[in-house]
Amino acid sequence: MTRRISWTLLAVLVLAQICYPLTTGATRAGLTVATVVLGWLLSVGHALLSRGPRVAAALVAVATGGGFAIEAIGVATGVPFGSYDYSGELGPKLAGVPLIIPLAWTWMAWPAWLAAVRLTGGTGSPVGSGSPVGRWVGRIALATVGLAAWDLFLDPQMVAEGYWVWRDATPALPGLPGIPVSNYLGWLLFAVLMMSALRPLAGPAAEHTDRRDHPMIALYLWTYFSSILAHAVFLDLPASALWGAAGMSVTAVPLAVALLRARRGRDSVRADHQPHRPGVDATR
Repeated sequence: MTRRISWTLLAVLVLAQICYPLTTGATRAGLTVATVVLGWLLSVGHALLSRGPRVAAALVAVATGGGFAIEAIGVATGVPFGSYDYSGELGPKLAGVPLIIPLAWTWMAWPAWLAAVRLTGGTGSPVGSGSPVGRWVGRIALATVGLAAWDLFLDPQMVAEGYWVWRDATPALPGLPGIPVSNYLGWLLFAVLMMSALRPLAGPAAEHTDRRDHPMIALYLWTYFSSILAHAVFLDLPASALWGAAGMSVTAVPLAVALLRARRGRDSVRADHQPHRPGVDATR
């Protein structure tokens, strides 16, 4: 049931994202809001159905609640992202922050966390060695970069649409004018705090992965590869395609490789367990 619901929501989300480059103006803004809400429902719903209310509540508290708090501080003080203002195109605001913004943090925080768990010793992970402290540090690092690097796609796209604007956009990354480097550093800071708090609040259920998490892993890899394609081809944002591809590759590429190796391993096991057919196999 968990996987069926998650796969269905993911399919609707993918369809909405495919439609994004085909729309403009208010329709595109509305589709953006709908996509973020779908992403939030997908991640929180998956956490609830696969691991129970404690994990879902921890995710909402850390990512949604924490995301709103840090954005409200950012809008009011310019810390830690830099000085910026939101337009009115993303729906209702509270304390100057569109309500969908913290939902976006939550949407990608959960798949980024599960991807890091998958790579650092969770159930089904190819990485099972190393000290507990080393695995914890590696997990936090991968989850932090896995989430924060997404903004290398997100911010250029949203700024190009006029959904928010920076008062002082210097210094900026090469090819990404209009967005200060402080924004990306702020994402890294908050992401590491978020990921460090998620496991203690969520409990041990958040430190393993299994087949129920396949939709979330697929969401993470879809976000990575589809963002590269969309920015490079459909949105005319080649620089953010390159920056995002490099940043998210730290988590996405090892994840894709691990999944391919696991698939080959399962195929090999199946082949080894095929019944021997005398007279047929001998002719091969």
